[in-house]
Amino acid sequence: MALEQRPRWRQALSRWAAPQHALHAEQEQERAVAMGGALIADLAVRQRATVCGTLRSVTLRPRAGVPALEAELYDGSGSISLVWLGRRHIAGIEPGRRLRVSGMVTDAEGNLAIFNPGYELVPRG
Repeated sequence: MALEQRPRWRQALSRWAAPQHALHAEQEQERAVAMGGALIADLAVRQRATVCGTLRSVTLRPRAGVPALEAELYDGSGSISLVWLGRRHIAGIEPGRRLRVSGMVTDAEGNLAIFNPGYELVPRG
């Protein structure tokens, strides 16, 4: 039975008994969908997509001798790598920041990735 179809008292009880990480993941998924994003778990390779979530990590990782800023975006259903080639730093791209990104989903070494995504910083709050 879907969460929306359960009686309110059962929803409250299941939330109370659920592990903290499961509640956090559910909240992240709700925010991502509310911001107009597709869930990362539902993405397919070679698909244009818009995803929303929170940056878990941001690292500078050269690729073929070219600087590349790489970030991990998490939406509660999964993670996707965002890679900006030729960039060492982008203002506002930092761990904990919420983003809405769009681009072509690719397979990078067995993981989902979007190279040089268009992005929008989501206001904090």
